[in-house]
Amino acid sequence: MADNKLYDVLGVSRNASDGEIKKSYRRLAKEFHPDKNPEAGDKFKEISYAYEVLSDPKKRQVYDKYGLKGMQQGAQDGFAGDSLFSHLFGGGLFGGFGGFGGPHRRRHKGEDTVHPLKVSLEDLYNGKTSKLQLSKNVICGACKGKGGRSENFEQCPGCKGRGFKVVYHQIAPGMAQQIQSECTDCLGDGILIKEKDRCTTCRGKKVCNETKILEVHIDKGMKDGQKIFFRGEGDQQPDIEPGDVIIILQEKRHEVYQRSGDDLLLTRTISLTEALCGFNFVLKQLDGRDLLVKHPPGEVVKPGDLKAVMGEGMPLYKNPFEKGNLYITFEITFPENNFADEEALRGLEGMLPPRPAFVLPEGDNVEEVELHQFDAASDKGAHGSREAYASDDEDHMHGPGIQCAHQ
Repeated sequence: MADNKLYDVLGVSRNASDGEIKKSYRRLAKEFHPDKNPEAGDKFKEISYAYEVLSDPKKRQVYDKYGLKGMQQGAQDGFAGDSLFSHLFGGGLFGGFGGFGGPHRRRHKGEDTVHPLKVSLEDLYNGKTSKLQLSKNVICGACKGKGGRSENFEQCPGCKGRGFKVVYHQIAPGMAQQIQSECTDCLGDGILIKEKDRCTTCRGKKVCNETKILEVHIDKGMKDGQKIFFRGEGDQQPDIEPGDVIIILQEKRHEVYQRSGDDLLLTRTISLTEALCGFNFVLKQLDGRDLLVKHPPGEVVKPGDLKAVMGEGMPLYKNPFEKGNLYITFEITFPENNFADEEALRGLEGMLPPRPAFVLPEGDNVEEVELHQFDAASDKGAHGSREAYASDDEDHMHGPGIQCAHQ
């Protein structure tokens, strides 16, 4: 037989036009609106849902063909009535509707618990196992998560055993917004336990607090922000699948190295002598090895030059036998002023490449100037003095009480 329940809710025939459905909905919505009739909340929800389906041609077609049962099973054409109702009211199809029945559907999985874990660059290079202590809720073993003696449970009068309350806000004439929230009286359980009947271990809370130690395995090559999952290790609640514990790695800043993907970066300052004549220095690698870095004489290193040590970067995650590269940026320290006498300087000049050719200009227009060391503070003062002179000149040119006329 054809399913006519939604048509009966709106009081129209199966062949009713869109206009007839809309007219009937407006009339019934005004009559059973919670602001006018607080006891008609369930009836108003039935009317709203019926109109939601029958006013949409595609949904109405699915309903006419498969009925409520077919829609609840997710029928054809990509429309699932249960998903629609869950979006609107947070329950199953017609859950909580008077006359249609169906218990309130609770969420299936608890919330995840997130913990940051600070790790050094050495930990990410070499791998490490850290122990993390956390506190979590577990199902009470004494009452098996019931909270007390089940034969003495009472239905919560605040939500009538549904575990949630619905608040209505009028958003337009004949239209109301429905907001569902967990019942604060029973905390979403739908039942109340008397004080004398509560479990003496959990005091009716159904869960107890427990401390647990998790071993966090940090694999070689893991990165900052990477997540490590412990499935089902979150807080436990009756009839709900526990959430996960998620560890998020936070890399601490290193004094020498900086990480860039699978590569390591560092800046090394050398003297001018080393830049021209070669150098040797030792780097302490993250696994404790001493890396002897050598550069031959005659191969000049310029400020900002970038050199690579191949295969000495970070181990690759899930493939730690391969590594990225180590990149070194060089900065050059030049000697202080007057570091050698004139004779030594002439000897040094004889070893360096010759100066560029220079021809001294002649004539009366040639003027010799001197270079001075730049000082930001003194230069600003001089610039300020120039501005003051310019201001004085400007006032002198205009004279007192004289204004420039702009055409």
